[in-house]
Amino acid sequence: MKKRIGDGGMFEEQLKKAIQDEYQTYFWYKSMLELTNDPTWKSFIEHAITDEKTHYEMFQQLYYMMTGEYVQNLTKRPPCKNLKACAKEAIGEELEATDLYKEMFLNTPLEQGQYPFFIAMQDEMEHAIRFSTIFNAL
Repeated sequence: MKKRIGDGGMFEEQLKKAIQDEYQTYFWYKSMLELTNDPTWKSFIEHAITDEKTHYEMFQQLYYMMTGEYVQNLTKRPPCKNLKACAKEAIGEELEATDLYKEMFLNTPLEQGQYPFFIAMQDEMEHAIRFSTIFNAL
């Protein structure tokens, strides 16, 4: 028997989307890593890759706590082909994620949900700065 917390509703759908987004971003950033030999840019991208994996894992755990299931059948997005264009796109996506995670932090139905959203919100702001630096330097 599945255990469910709350009515499932909008928060659960937002969480599923966040899990999908973190999964896609992890692999997309891995493709970006292959487009540079600059050690600073590599370290910035590697840092973001590690964070995205952590966010994915934390969000999956929260989803499991709420539903008794993990989100399955996730899809990857096409790989990055142009580092500057992808860095620019990443800035916008990271800032959007910051806004979403702030809302989710405030509306999580579980107290345990606050920690992952707080961490992710802070990390996404940091990623936007890192990708902005890469974009402006290219």
